[in-house]
Amino acid sequence: MGALTTDFIPAGIPHNKYPRPQLRRESWQNLNGMWSYAINKSEDIPEKWDGSILVPFCAESALSGVQKAVMPDDLLWYRRIFNIEGYSASKQTILHFGAVDYSCRIYINGKKAGVHFGGYTSFELNITPYVTDGENVITVAVRDKTDTADFPRGKQTLKPDHIWYTAVTGIWQTVWLEQVDENYIHSLRITPSLDSIVIHPECSGVGNVIIEIYDGDDIVYASTIPVDTEEKISIDAPKLWTPETPFLYKITATMTHAGRMTDRVQSYFGLRTFGVERDDNSYARLLLNGKPYFQRGLLDQGYWPDGLYTAPTDEALKSDIDAAKRLGFNMLRKHIKTEPARWYYYCDKIGMLVWQDMPSGAAYPGDALAVALPNLGIHVKDSDYKRFKREDEAGRNALINELRGIIDQFYNTVCVCTWVPFNEGWGQFNASETAFLVRSLDSTRLVDHASGWHDQGGGNMVSVHKYILPVHAPKKDGKRAFVLSEYGGYSIPSAGHMWKETENFGYRAYKTKEAISTAYKQLHEKQVIPLIKKGLCATVYTQLTDVETEINGILTYDRKMCKIDKNIIKEINKKLKY
Repeated sequence: MGALTTDFIPAGIPHNKYPRPQLRRESWQNLNGMWSYAINKSEDIPEKWDGSILVPFCAESALSGVQKAVMPDDLLWYRRIFNIEGYSASKQTILHFGAVDYSCRIYINGKKAGVHFGGYTSFELNITPYVTDGENVITVAVRDKTDTADFPRGKQTLKPDHIWYTAVTGIWQTVWLEQVDENYIHSLRITPSLDSIVIHPECSGVGNVIIEIYDGDDIVYASTIPVDTEEKISIDAPKLWTPETPFLYKITATMTHAGRMTDRVQSYFGLRTFGVERDDNSYARLLLNGKPYFQRGLLDQGYWPDGLYTAPTDEALKSDIDAAKRLGFNMLRKHIKTEPARWYYYCDKIGMLVWQDMPSGAAYPGDALAVALPNLGIHVKDSDYKRFKREDEAGRNALINELRGIIDQFYNTVCVCTWVPFNEGWGQFNASETAFLVRSLDSTRLVDHASGWHDQGGGNMVSVHKYILPVHAPKKDGKRAFVLSEYGGYSIPSAGHMWKETENFGYRAYKTKEAISTAYKQLHEKQVIPLIKKGLCATVYTQLTDVETEINGILTYDRKMCKIDKNIIKEINKKLKY
């Protein structure tokens, strides 16, 4: 593992801003910070501990203070003593985890309080029966099979190399507590259109919910509805959300019961729609708010040299989005991982569309299936589980469960425009059927059902990946939009800013900034931009940053240097439009 660091240094309690911007309460307690840890093979709660770990950084990361690999047969244990601030026995105590990779058991004061499977979704436990006024102990046991099992893991591997990166084990997002009334708002489900929203407050207990909508400080709507009912709300003189004008309406939801307020949360939404429609030349075009809109994107792996899956600070989390925006991009493809809710909040606020990949699972299917056949135009039917190394039913079910959870978790985000269930045949199965499932869970967004390689004819996009061979338009589909969902990957070494000084990877290697900048310009002007008139609707250049030994980022891994001329990138982005 490298010693590379960014300029973002955690201070005090890491990630100390409220972790869930679309369901925000005033009172909460952050449990990030120093915990005890142990790595062993025992199923029993340890009596002795190995040292301290800084939560929410995974055990393999430098920022955790541990920087140790956790093997598939190991258990990673956590322990923390805490007091509940402002404890009230009449309140419900809810324990939240942003994400824990992969499976975990949670104990409160020695009693098992719950379990969770899946490394990319948040979860919560009502720990009221287990806590007391005064000192409490939380213990967490984590197991992570990484690439020895077929469960979702993204690009994690126990032997990092090439395009595969360091494994991540344990708590990697914020842990926090809330005390709430027995009658409280569990979630707000918000479905927008161009001039209205449908809002569904999901609550625990009984009562009513007062909904107030604000344009800045001006209230534009107020109504009271019963809990667990839907309400359609029309917005007068609606202000639409776009990357250029990312306007957000604020919401306050107040739950009442028997004449008293029992809960209050704050949220927000944006008015926008996504779609596909034929143009006058019968090419399917991507739409934003009912109008053709070209999406200029970057592949974003979401790795950090010091925090791995976890950005060092909240400022760092935002900085990648800002960097892409300044260069003229309007979309990021979050590649086979998820991010904390605050990352999507910043995309909503700054104005950045997001394609959200599902974390892939199963073994790599081999170069013949994943590379050779697709480049010959041969697409294999993905119901052949053996060929795609998807014979394990538990692994397939785990991906579908994770997919359901991710779609539900990020349903309210304004920025997410596209769900991507599968990438390049890695763990792909039943992609067309999965696209139908995704649309049944969320009919408001688009689906790139099989990004690159083995198109099954489903979803809303004909998704092409091209790195070394010239880029050509596929056969006109008419119903599905042509997107270049991965391409480029041009690399250049940057001494002093790399994970390793040798053994690095890129699809085309250059030695000078001038050479790579010229190549970037020629690639777009000669191959990519001419395809717009042949149906091209979106581009996803590989990639935003270097990641470990994959040095084909626009930015270095430490985010300290832009490796391609910024003016050329901006110039090209101005030309990537309908």
